[in-house]
Amino acid sequence: MHPLSYRNRVPRIACFKLAETPMGVDFDALIAAMQKFVDDHLAPVWGTPAKLVKSKGFLKGAWAIAFLDSERDASLEGYHDVTPEGLPMSKVFVKNILKLKDQVSVAASHELAEMLIDPAANLYSTGPKKNRLYDYEVADPVEELFFKVDGIPMTDFVYPSYFETFHKRGSTRFDHMNTLDMPFQLHEGGYQSYFSGGKERTAWGSKTKEVRFKQEDRRGHRSSFRRKTKRKVSKGVVR
Repeated sequence: MHPLSYRNRVPRIACFKLAETPMGVDFDALIAAMQKFVDDHLAPVWGTPAKLVKSKGFLKGAWAIAFLDSERDASLEGYHDVTPEGLPMSKVFVKNILKLKDQVSVAASHELAEMLIDPAANLYSTGPKKNRLYDYEVADPVEELFFKVDGIPMTDFVYPSYFETFHKRGSTRFDHMNTLDMPFQLHEGGYQSYFSGGKERTAWGSKTKEVRFKQEDRRGHRSSFRRKTKRKVSKGVVR
């Protein structure tokens, strides 16, 4: 059993929409598709079940996914990186996503997958290059790839084998859509952040992705949480 597959209980995730911008997808259908995404695709690989619940706001004892117009709205409403109880939370900024001609469902499933696998956004892995600790983010390396669940696009994601450098090229499956053929490989539309030299840094799958990435407003994305906390690195351990 993979070490991340152990859970004392299945987390309940409150999904609520405060965004006024039309999302381009029915909210009830989106939640149903994300539940199926977890049940049929993510959880069988990573051992991370969850129960998504539509709500009007935070629920006691529940994690959360909040659909907001923009980071500015999140700041005004007091939404930070966690729920009022200090539980894991993801934010999806509808206006920002649509402005970039991306899909809300892909962004939402991206955040959901990464929250379930690394709830506190504090896991790292060693990798192919020395003196680097790679962010344990499962959708970033294949960020622009997606498949459909009940007709609604959901993000691709990497498998545990992706973070295991002993695998040879083509020896196993490294992502759900089977597009990568070796550990730590990046799709041309993906990226990988890593901790090195006392800073969070980023590698991109292509120059096009780098340009696009730098044009995006990444505030509120779960990978941005890591940049808010100072860390001390000693003998490959992040503290």
